[in-house]
Amino acid sequence: MKRTKQLKRWALILLGSSAVLLVPWMVVLAVTLPAKTEVHNWSLAWIGLDVLMAAGCAATAVLGLRGDVRARLTASATASVAVLDAWFDITTSPMGTALLEALGSAVAEAGLAAACVYLALSKGRQSEPAVR
Repeated sequence: MKRTKQLKRWALILLGSSAVLLVPWMVVLAVTLPAKTEVHNWSLAWIGLDVLMAAGCAATAVLGLRGDVRARLTASATASVAVLDAWFDITTSPMGTALLEALGSAVAEAGLAAACVYLALSKGRQSEPAVR
């Protein structure tokens, strides 16, 4: 038990250190990254995010309906993917209609993320009966 607490403490220290070290890295990126770039495999990147989101929704639904507590993990991951998808939709859209469409999609993705966060924070038990 003591070893588990030590590992958890070191993992948390690593996470905190990473947060601090990422600040100067973000400054470097802000100063050095070009404003525009050509992206290869653009459609694959976007489809990949949607595949991850669909897989997360499906996994969360299946696990949740079975009463499996691991649905909280998939819900958490899916919420993250939905927020990332919305972020990239908005930040990569040109002004005008495309941006309005991205904002509309972001509202839907925010709703999905909120539902996933709710499920991730729910106190489910292995023995809970499936929702019917």
